[in-house]
Amino acid sequence: MADSSIPDHVIDIDRHGGTEVLAGPIPPPKVGGNCTLDENVVKALPVPGTVVLAARNYGMSLWGRTAKISTELPDGRSMIEGEFESLKAIHAVTPSFTPEPFAWGRYQKEDPETYFLLAEFREIGEQPPDPVKFTARLAEVHRNSISPTGKFGFHITTCHAKLTQVTNRWDSSWEALYRDQLAHQVQLDEEKHGIWPEFQHVCRLTLENVIPRLLGPLQSNGRAIKPCLIHGDLWDENTATDMNTGEPFVFDAGAMYAHNEYELGNWRAPRHRLSNKSYVENYKLNFPVSEPEDEWDARNLLYSLRFNIGTAILIPGCNQRQVVFDDMTKLWNEEPKEPQEVK
Repeated sequence: MADSSIPDHVIDIDRHGGTEVLAGPIPPPKVGGNCTLDENVVKALPVPGTVVLAARNYGMSLWGRTAKISTELPDGRSMIEGEFESLKAIHAVTPSFTPEPFAWGRYQKEDPETYFLLAEFREIGEQPPDPVKFTARLAEVHRNSISPTGKFGFHITTCHAKLTQVTNRWDSSWEALYRDQLAHQVQLDEEKHGIWPEFQHVCRLTLENVIPRLLGPLQSNGRAIKPCLIHGDLWDENTATDMNTGEPFVFDAGAMYAHNEYELGNWRAPRHRLSNKSYVENYKLNFPVSEPEDEWDARNLLYSLRFNIGTAILIPGCNQRQVVFDDMTKLWNEEPKEPQEVK
């Protein structure tokens, strides 16, 4: 990347304005410190869904600024490798709760580029499983998992279906990680559906105002939340009862270490059988609600936005973009201040 901003380095007069060739080879460019990317640079990246991993100053330009941008593309590799690592992490905590993953890789044929995942076969029974058994096992994973860094995030990018998630980093602030996660989905939605000014406006209000109000208190005033290993895409058809054992299990995961309540955001949608109160209330019996307790429902609605935006991107013709707009408007209008009309 290069831009036309004025560089802040010192010009070598002999090298750039001297009278003779300097001895020795031209110095190779070096990778420097972090470089902040303008939002329009990120938008201009050629592949939708590209995740920026890092941007570092690179070499020098007399009349501009150059940088090296490291990215991860939303290809089949991210989806398959992410699921393999997700299943492996869950299986390490509670082996019976997910099929054991054995291997992943790329097909020998070159075109189209295709990846595979090999895992233990489980015969699928009732979907979703019994709420009492299922929520007890899910809470067990949340309780017993331990983040390797003590922070939120994951060691690689994982996906929600074919959409990349902001998971490939470690952050001590859950508020910050969720904000970037939701902002990433909003950007993917804009790339898919184009600009809807009213939607972009309420998205900004959500990112800048609602998220700090609802998630900031989880880690302030002496409160703390544990980074829990979550499945990441837990809906009816990614859960099942094992036909041989009668025990619940999950699959098709896009994991990360997160606030445990984030897992239940996907259950809020009435299209899911997991939205039944028996699932939510039984889960709460196994994993107490975070403080402040009276904000649980608002946090659940906030977490649902991430999944419903994903659905809007993935399922053509569905109404989930309007649902997200309405839910964001509701959350904004519940802010403890003079409501602002969303036009």
